Amino acid sequence: MSVKVAIRHQMFYEYDHAVRLSPHTFRLRPAPHCRTPILAYSLKIKPYNHFINWQQDPFGNMLARVVFPEKTTLLHFEVEVIADMIVINPFDFFVEKYADDFPFAYDPQLKKELSPYFEVTENGPMLQQWVKRIDITQKKSIINFLVELNQQVWRNTQYTVRLEAGIQNCEDTLNLRSGSCRDSGWLLVQILRHLGLAARFASGYLIQLKSDVKALDGPSGTEKDFTDLHAWAEVFIPGAGWIGLDPTSGLFAGEGHIPLCCTPDPVSAAPVTGLTDVCQVTFNFKNEVVRIHEDPRVTKPYTEEQWATILALGNKVDEDLVQGDMRLTMGGEPTFVSIDDMEAKEWNTTADGPQKRKLGTELIKKLKHVFAPKGFIHKGQGKWYPGEPLPRWQYAAYWRIDGESIWKNDLLLDIDEGPTSSTIEDARKLAHELSRFLNIPEEHIHPAHEDAFYFLWEENKVPVNVDPYQANLSDPLERQKLAELLTTGLGTPIGYVIPLEWNHWNQRWISCAWPFRSKRLILIPGNSPMGFRLPLKSLAYTSEPKKQRKVERSTFETLPPLENFHAKVGNRYGQPVLQPEMPLEFYQKPYPEEDKDEDDKKPKAKKVPEEKFESEFEVYTISTAICIEVREGKLCIFMPPLTYVEHYFDLLASIEATLGKLNLKAIIEGYEPPHDNRVTKLSLSPDPGVLEVNIHPAKSWKELVNNYDLLFEQARLSRLSTEKFNLDG
Repeated sequence: MSVKVAIRHQMFYEYDHAVRLSPHTFRLRPAPHCRTPILAYSLKIKPYNHFINWQQDPFGNMLARVVFPEKTTLLHFEVEVIADMIVINPFDFFVEKYADDFPFAYDPQLKKELSPYFEVTENGPMLQQWVKRIDITQKKSIINFLVELNQQVWRNTQYTVRLEAGIQNCEDTLNLRSGSCRDSGWLLVQILRHLGLAARFASGYLIQLKSDVKALDGPSGTEKDFTDLHAWAEVFIPGAGWIGLDPTSGLFAGEGHIPLCCTPDPVSAAPVTGLTDVCQVTFNFKNEVVRIHEDPRVTKPYTEEQWATILALGNKVDEDLVQGDMRLTMGGEPTFVSIDDMEAKEWNTTADGPQKRKLGTELIKKLKHVFAPKGFIHKGQGKWYPGEPLPRWQYAAYWRIDGESIWKNDLLLDIDEGPTSSTIEDARKLAHELSRFLNIPEEHIHPAHEDAFYFLWEENKVPVNVDPYQANLSDPLERQKLAELLTTGLGTPIGYVIPLEWNHWNQRWISCAWPFRSKRLILIPGNSPMGFRLPLKSLAYTSEPKKQRKVERSTFETLPPLENFHAKVGNRYGQPVLQPEMPLEFYQKPYPEEDKDEDDKKPKAKKVPEEKFESEFEVYTISTAICIEVREGKLCIFMPPLTYVEHYFDLLASIEATLGKLNLKAIIEGYEPPHDNRVTKLSLSPDPGVLEVNIHPAKSWKELVNNYDLLFEQARLSRLSTEKFNLDG
């Protein structure tokens, strides 16, 4: 894949009267050692009445000697170079063993042949002081040494356009800390020679093409295609030959550097030299670069014309669908890999890994910023395949289609991979303050404990004379007695549980106490979030007819606009806690069983029968709860299952208000918001070798293109890509 370009370099000299021109020398032909493939070259000169002879100078450069037999009022010339801008690796060379490290000594014969390139012509005090600061007492890789030296000159000399003729001396460049490309190039040549390295001055064309995408590291380069005369330095390293160093950019010379003339002294590298009679001269010039052919590539697979045709076709299909009253949506599941470490297992075979989690976190934050600035991020459980101990993680961003806020302060969401120093005391404070925003009794907050006896039983070390809940588990001796099975703090709660349910009859949150025979809320053993490990079978029994009946909404139901839940929560805070009112179903008698119609008599799939008990007394037990725990130093809030999205957002607004009041941040996990056509979401989850994004559906071609443009750009900024290359390219 390459880009073929045509360089056009024109110079115009207009004289106020006819003058004689001495023989002129043009050094404007690409040098033989140019690494960029040159496909064509031409030099056109006016006046047409001239004689041209091509020859080589003592250093192998191609030059044209032109003789003008008659007087003329103008001198015009035009150079055209067609180059194939294939990517060139400037480090694609080998070095002789004896030159691997600097300083080194050249082979005597080679040094003799390179003698013009060792000549030190400037030896001012500032230059000497600059060179003395370079540490050459310890050997260093020659490549690293050249990279550092080139960048040091780049940092110490600011590039400026200087129209004066000639090259300023090194003392002026160092004193002014600025200069043109030829000034910094000559400075680097002299520094290299002071260090005992053969160096020469290079004059040529610089081609800079606008990048298809902006760079992630360092400057992105020019905003438009550009070419001009340029100058840099070249150093001779045994085994590698001449290596171009450009102190204007601090980079090695690449495919954009087209050398025309390389000599020991800048005087011999001037693009054009010659004399005229005394006269008044009007001078002008023009440099341009034009792309004449581009191969399709991953960063630009289509030309502008092809892409415009594709967009027009998509819009035409949309028009046809509208005319036919056909309404379709389209989403997608694009996958991404790391730009930096695509050889790691997590980007080839394994589903998860530390870098994948880090980049996934970065991407979901960026996607939320562009798609859902007023939404929130939920961390849940994703795919779970055989052989995996736990389900994989999944991030999802939710937002309201009316543009109103679900979550206002992103600083309260703790989704970064870095550690946070939250404590169980923070969880306790959060639970109690949240109960005030929900207007429910604080007495219904239950501390949750791990099953210490289970861990003891697992290791077959159950002491008969120790109550693990009464033992001082924070004492080191006690921990040793328990054979390190009870980790620090196992005797204290790991989180807090608030039984919670929305009462559809009075439109309020209701809660209840959870009495247990052991007087403690003991979690089911496991490694999942505590919301998945609640001992629901140990709760007081409530028959199914006594529970609230869930009424699911139709997908096509017209729903009223969602309200401002933050204002609603703010008004509720601090109000007196009312006596909880049970749902009406609790007080009603069970409905008698109706006669089955013919359809009901048909055989159906067997359902697991409900486990029924004979209860000694009636009690209304809420079997859903919000859970607050600390895992790996982070506050994790487990959302309960809810029927309607309005109640989910009400609870979220209460959580955000609580976190803001306590100056805490947390992860929102657990159950996702119920499906609702007033809410949109996109999700991100790991898959073997990739990160998969489930993008939200688009209703039109224009919307789909915009969604993908935003997604792929944010992925790139997160150092993720859809392309994958082997190490050999």
